Amino acid sequence: MSLTETEREIIVKREYEKAITFMEQAEGNATMGYWEVVANRMYYAVFHAVSALLIKDGHKVNTHRGTVMAYGQHYVKTGIVTHDEGSLYSQLQSMREDADYNCAFKSEPEKMKTLLPQAKTLISKIGNLLDISD
Repeated sequence: MSLTETEREIIVKREYEKAITFMEQAEGNATMGYWEVVANRMYYAVFHAVSALLIKDGHKVNTHRGTVMAYGQHYVKTGIVTHDEGSLYSQLQSMREDADYNCAFKSEPEKMKTLLPQAKTLISKIGNLLDISD
């Protein structure tokens, strides 16, 4: 099933709104020191922003791993986003998986405090690529 242009615009906007909401949740949980929750929300914030970008440009993916790969192929390798921005997304995915599923994982608050503004900046950059302001 292919999307109409109107449907695509609605989905892209909703995905990006979810990215903004999840980033706000990450920041709020950071103030309480819930670092594993921050890892989860940061990842999902970037995931939804990247999903919006992929949908806008007509790239279809079915998995989280596929989203990371498509992002790398269509945006990192082409220079639309930097290698560091591509690495950030991959790093957040690994960290989220560890935080959610590895009982031995312990988030490092200082590292998380460094990643929060990086994730927020990436989401904002994606918003600019989507021509959506946050």
